[in-house]
Amino acid sequence: SALVEEGAADPDRLAIRGGSAGGWTTAASLTSTDLYACGTILYPILDLEGWATDETHDFESRYLESLVGPFAEVPERYRERSPMNHTDRLNTPFLLLQGLDDVICPPAQSERFLAAVAGRGIAHAYIAFAGESHGFRRVETLVRALEAELSLYAQTFGIDRPDVPPLELTT
Repeated sequence: SALVEEGAADPDRLAIRGGSAGGWTTAASLTSTDLYACGTILYPILDLEGWATDETHDFESRYLESLVGPFAEVPERYRERSPMNHTDRLNTPFLLLQGLDDVICPPAQSERFLAAVAGRGIAHAYIAFAGESHGFRRVETLVRALEAELSLYAQTFGIDRPDVPPLELTT
């Protein structure tokens, strides 16, 4: 927002993107502010409570304690900071990209997020990649993900890109 205030950024052409914890940042921003015109959420943490209890593998399960606090002591903080619990505030087009073999940020969270948004008139797309886990590795996945992201931005910002396969947005 500082760049908008300085006149260095167009307030109608701001987008946000991020993966994993950055996916949480993206989803949290889209569910708490109207600053962005659209966003791309990649293999995100969407439900901190689920992630802190049983929706990630043991190695990652303690990660949030240093950031949010011990779950047993502050469960309300986990609920309050979860984008999953604020989908009613979402009014921005988004693209959600998920690896179906992701054990760190499981597809179940993305699917619950999408179910909460369904039928609300929010333009969005979901692309789930079989054989991909946390972070995409296959060339065809990377190409598809980047083209979908570019299409979202082109559609949102009114940029003609006939060289990019159109991303079908549902509401």
